[in-house]
Amino acid sequence: MPTLEHNAFVEMFRQTPELAPHFLVTLFHVDVPRHASVAVVESSLDQLIPVEFRADLVLELRDANGTLVLAIIVEVQREEDPDKKFSWPVYVTVVRARKRCGTVVLVVAPGADVAAWAAENIDVGLGFGNLKPLVLGPAVVPEITDPAEAVQETELAVLSAVAHGNGPNGLAVVQAVLVALGRLDQEHAAVYFQIIWNGLREPMRRALEALVMERQIEGEATLPSFVQKLIDRGKLEGMREGKIEGMREGKIEGKRETLLRLLARAGIALTDHESARIQACSDIATLDRWVDNVLGAKTAAEVLS
Repeated sequence: MPTLEHNAFVEMFRQTPELAPHFLVTLFHVDVPRHASVAVVESSLDQLIPVEFRADLVLELRDANGTLVLAIIVEVQREEDPDKKFSWPVYVTVVRARKRCGTVVLVVAPGADVAAWAAENIDVGLGFGNLKPLVLGPAVVPEITDPAEAVQETELAVLSAVAHGNGPNGLAVVQAVLVALGRLDQEHAAVYFQIIWNGLREPMRRALEALVMERQIEGEATLPSFVQKLIDRGKLEGMREGKIEGMREGKIEGKRETLLRLLARAGIALTDHESARIQACSDIATLDRWVDNVLGAKTAAEVLS
C-alpha cells in the first residue's frame, strides 16, 4: 500500500511537473530538449499482454508547436523491489513506442542504499541494451542549508531534508526547509514536514525539539504550527520547564556564591545557622538585598537583616 511519503512525492511532481525537467538539467546535467510545456498524462501502460503496468507518474514535454519532445516516467522508490528492474524497461519501451519520443525514468529514492540499487544499469539482454535510471538520492540531491535557497527551491529543499536530515548538517538542512515550508499553505507544508519528521532518527528529533524549546524560552518567533503539532507538546513543555528551572537554579546558585565570596572578603564569619539560611534561600530578590547589605556591614546579622 502506498505510504504518505510515496504519495507526497508523487503529488509533488504531479502538482509541479516542471520540477522533473528542471532536476534533469540542474542535478543530472541532461540536455533536455527545448520545450514550452510539461503536462501530466495517463500513467497506465496497458499492452496486448493481459498485465497492467502502471507508473507512478508520466510527464510529457512539448515544444511551442505542440510537438512531443520528451517523456519522463517518475517513480518513487522507498525500498528495493526486484520487480522494478523488469518493469522499468517496460515503462520506457511502451511510452517510447506509444508517444514516438525519447523517454527516461526518474526515480525518487531518498535512502542511500535504495538509491544506489535503483541507479544500477539494467541489462535488457546479453549486454546488447541497457536502461540507466536517473535517481534523485543523497548522492545527487544537495544539502540545502541556506534558507534563501530553500525558499527558492522548496521541493528540492524537502528532498534534501529527507535525504540529509540525519547527516552531520542535518539540523541546518531541516531549519532551512522549515523557513521555506512556512511560506507554503498549511496543508502542503504539514504533509512535507510529516514526511521529513518521519524520516528523522531520534537524535535529530531531539535536536529539533531542543531548537523549538530554545525559541520559546528566548521569546523568538515560534516555528510554524504544523511543527508544534507534530512534536509532542507535553514533551516540549516538560523540556521547557526543565530548562527554565535549570536556568533559575543556576542564577540562584550564582547569587549565593557571590554573597559568600563578598562575606569572606569582608572578614564576616558565619555561624552554621546563618550559612544554612543562605543555602536555603531561593529568592533572588532577597539574595540581591543581602549582597547589597555586605557593603558597610560588620556582622552577618546586619547582612541577613
